Amino acid sequence: MSAETSEKTVAVEWPTGGSGVARVAISRPQALNALNRQVLDELAAALSALEEDVRVRVIVVTGAGRAFVAGADIGEIAALSSGASAEAFSRAGQSVFSRLASSRLVSIMAINGYALGGGLELALAGDLRLMAESAKVGLPEIGLGIIPGFGGTQRLGRLVGEGRALELVLTGRQVAAAEALRLGLANQVVPDAELSATADSWAAELAAKAPQALVAAKRAVRGGWDRELADGLAWEAQCFGGVAATADAREGTDAFLHKRPPHFTGH
Repeated sequence: MSAETSEKTVAVEWPTGGSGVARVAISRPQALNALNRQVLDELAAALSALEEDVRVRVIVVTGAGRAFVAGADIGEIAALSSGASAEAFSRAGQSVFSRLASSRLVSIMAINGYALGGGLELALAGDLRLMAESAKVGLPEIGLGIIPGFGGTQRLGRLVGEGRALELVLTGRQVAAAEALRLGLANQVVPDAELSATADSWAAELAAKAPQALVAAKRAVRGGWDRELADGLAWEAQCFGGVAATADAREGTDAFLHKRPPHFTGH
């Protein structure tokens, strides 16, 4: 990949050689990549550019330096002058993370260090979470007299259950990688030195899949979270019907029947 820095606090490496994979790094290392309005705006702009590029199918998100994202910018939160301004700040973060969650792009969160507060909320909005052994996650906002505001109170429970989510939100304690794996917060934990290579391997494997099937699979799972089972099954059938009629679906089934590797084109 060839490195390009799209903005001051968000660096994007665009895919080369038809890989279909881009990398996004939150790059504010002097503040442990804490999320302020500038970072949120630049992340939103990066997502827009990535979504518009038909070459990109998978993104790997990580942090520059020794943190993934250590949280939201506490100085910026302390400067919020009213409940209305605080709510607006919360909605701004939620908007960016919801865009990531609903994006056509499959996202791998390569958690290379602290992912606290807004950092864990960013990771929760991603599709897959890969953690370095030394990384830690948590929602420590309760210790500041506030609560998570970028989606943590909503996404965490959907991932680990209401009881565990309440425990982590109410205590604010940090969770090491091994426990995060047991709780279902992480999909896999690897040695620190293997994080980048493992994330790249995952991304390459996913990017080799039929592009429309990737999108349909993500839509089916995420779109069914809040539905009753019967509605969720109907939604799954709708997503299945949409992708089963594609040229890639015909290619995939024909390749299986004739015992050859498929060649997906995105059509």
